[in-house]
Amino acid sequence: MEEKLRVGVIASTHGIKGEVKVFPTTDDLERFKSLKQVVLDTGKEEVELEIEGVKFFKKFAIVKFKGIDNINDIEKYKGKELYVTRENAQRLRRNEYYIADLIGMKVAEDSGRYLGVLSNVIKTGANDVYVVEMEDGKELLIPAIKQCILDVDMEKGEMKVHLLEGLLEE
Repeated sequence: MEEKLRVGVIASTHGIKGEVKVFPTTDDLERFKSLKQVVLDTGKEEVELEIEGVKFFKKFAIVKFKGIDNINDIEKYKGKELYVTRENAQRLRRNEYYIADLIGMKVAEDSGRYLGVLSNVIKTGANDVYVVEMEDGKELLIPAIKQCILDVDMEKGEMKVHLLEGLLEE
């Protein structure tokens, strides 16, 4: 399991007082309100930053970090990723999982037939869609709904699914 979870990417600076526009990679932009600190991956090192303030503009979080009060101090971090440690991550409800933990899971049908490895999660309006890379190189798309996702075993890294008619082309 990943020790850090990505929550955003610094898209650009905002004004001259050290604020940045952050493009969220989390499904809930509002979660930035409750964040106290993040880890900035500079490419060379990881730097812990304390969040001083957050406001919102369109699809971005405008974030002000404590101790960074000048555009010149933050400009070099454009395009860099922001993470939270697992302890600071948003709490999950029952049957919710972090995408980072799902990627790489072995996926098998309820009949026991091995299908492949979960390689991606596509966010849609209604429900997520799990992308399974099959051994023949084809991709299988499975809606993340309770009729299809029967069991997720985080310990074993395995997922049991039921394929609705038409999902798997023979």
